[in-house]
Amino acid sequence: MKNASEFTSPPSDYNVIVPDGWFQLPLAPEHRDRGIVALADQQFRGVDNAPHIKKQFMREMQRKAKSAYGVGGTELYISTLSVGQLPLASSLLISIPGPDEWPKVTDPEELAEHLASKDGSAESGEEVDVVTLAAAGRAVRQRRKEAPDPESQLGNELPNTLLTYYVPIPATKSWLLLNFSTPMDPLADQMVELFDVVAGTLHWD
Repeated sequence: MKNASEFTSPPSDYNVIVPDGWFQLPLAPEHRDRGIVALADQQFRGVDNAPHIKKQFMREMQRKAKSAYGVGGTELYISTLSVGQLPLASSLLISIPGPDEWPKVTDPEELAEHLASKDGSAESGEEVDVVTLAAAGRAVRQRRKEAPDPESQLGNELPNTLLTYYVPIPATKSWLLLNFSTPMDPLADQMVELFDVVAGTLHWD
């Protein structure tokens, strides 16, 4: 496994290790519907009296997958983990934004300064730091919260915790984004610890 600093030409791929209970949802239009049906069947297995909730869940997954694909998403993972009867709802979207959708910076410190200077970031309790991932190299880590959307989150009225890693792709001017999200506000710190562990597995091939 090569460290980021060892690349003199762009890597051919990346890899990240996710928990066993995270379902990979295809983003390509030709595979998306089949993946959503499989995920819904898995999530609602043994539940016979919730067809409306299942349909609402599938519509939300369709919306999320379309949105992810539209912003350069390469992989989308949905957590199916639970503790007892409590589902540990979370997701990970991995994306590579297009050049016109991204500030023209290539240095993590410069990007961190740009993100920290955005309107309202300090007041909202947003955290922006430059960190070093074991194999993937230096990256920007941003933690923040956003207001919930109960209509698209099956009635959830708690804020979402978002954790994003912005990782420069070696020998390029592009960035790889790891976008973690969870509506589990009472467990936000524990979920973020898990997200940090997943991000730490990122490496280039």
